[in-house]
Amino acid sequence: MSAAASVKELKRRRRAAAKAVGSDGVLILPAAAEVIRNRDVHYPFRQDSDFSYLTGFPEPDAVAVIVPKRKQGEFVLFCRPRDPEREVWDGHRFGVDGAVEHFGADEAHALEDLDEKLPELMADRSRVFYPLGTDADLDLAVMGWLRAVRAKARAGVRAPTELVTSNRIVHEQRLIKTKPELQVMRRAAAISAAAHQRLMQRCRPGLNEQQLETEFLHACAERGARYQAYSPIVGGGRNACVLHYVDNDDALRDGDLVLVDAGCELDGYASDITRTFPVNGRFTAPQRSLYALVLESQKAAIKAVQPGNRWDAPHAAALRVLTRGLVELGLIEGSKKDVPRLIKEEKYKPFYMHRTGHWLGMDVHDVGDYKVDGEWRKLEPGMVLTVEPGLYIAPDAEVADAAAAQFRGIGIRIEDDVLVTESGHEILSRDAPKEIDEIEQMMATADRAEQLETH
Repeated sequence: MSAAASVKELKRRRRAAAKAVGSDGVLILPAAAEVIRNRDVHYPFRQDSDFSYLTGFPEPDAVAVIVPKRKQGEFVLFCRPRDPEREVWDGHRFGVDGAVEHFGADEAHALEDLDEKLPELMADRSRVFYPLGTDADLDLAVMGWLRAVRAKARAGVRAPTELVTSNRIVHEQRLIKTKPELQVMRRAAAISAAAHQRLMQRCRPGLNEQQLETEFLHACAERGARYQAYSPIVGGGRNACVLHYVDNDDALRDGDLVLVDAGCELDGYASDITRTFPVNGRFTAPQRSLYALVLESQKAAIKAVQPGNRWDAPHAAALRVLTRGLVELGLIEGSKKDVPRLIKEEKYKPFYMHRTGHWLGMDVHDVGDYKVDGEWRKLEPGMVLTVEPGLYIAPDAEVADAAAAQFRGIGIRIEDDVLVTESGHEILSRDAPKEIDEIEQMMATADRAEQLETH
């Protein structure tokens, strides 16, 4: 069980879910399944985020059922029973008794009883909420349980008449983080920020991108975060212009920048930080100009993270700064007064092709609607989002001014994790350096320390 989810907190979440389901519904959530990597070897198991959010149960092959207003108890969990022989090979199982004792289940049964018990839990309910359409086997199982309930119609049993996706119910809960969740997310961001600092201190020409990736993994693991929230991106030079570059196998060259997009996962919660810095510790003039523009746009976007502002406000703020800068640097044609038109015509798109952020939480691209009733939703305290503008000038990019050719092959992104607060915002990843002077000073200090160690 993660530090973010005590039994008391799990019960609170389940009560909120039961209220959203309503007294005439039933919610069914499956755990994640183990996935084979190759013969006799599994990928590391990672629990389904929705299932984990409501149950805290860490094992595969389980099904959670929430039946609001059920007299015998609202939360029923189906799981693998204890099996001493298998536990010798695979490790401890909580089993039926452990599900009740450690996770607050009102009732628990062996997974093999699912087909018998589920129709009983669905009986006389009008709606079934589950992750509709995400798992073909689950869809078939639900159809089978429905048929079993309908077969009892002559005995006066009423069968559900609606199938509703469970995503909105659980995802809207997950969108607003509680104090225990935020404690974990602050720690995850701090661990990742420290790892980014280490990369700046260790980076030098001649290293391979993979060596920086390995340093990042090690720095996170030694601080208690064994797993990453996503595959790290370490792109030196022109590789930084590939948004999801994950090969991480090229040499880091003197005079290039390196973009590192990496964040650990801690107790089931993600961090997501990007920093871009010079391989040799000093920005060139073109790199400095482009970096300063991206940093200015990020600061403007973060400033727009305020309760009551629309989700789109940070993106709009970043676009205004970036588009004006692209004109001033000769990358796109136009003048300062043309900026609104250039934004409307998306003239920035060849150099900035993604949005400025996404929700962050248990998943790195976390859940929750970005629009409500067709309008960008308003930011509320407890929401956590990334703010990550960038510029990517491909090696063969067309530029408006011949002088802007000096920017070709440079990719820059600066990303922070930002919490919406009652009075504004909090930058969770603030410990990762991003000011030009701060980065250069850190890398220069590291160089001097390394020279002293070698003499």
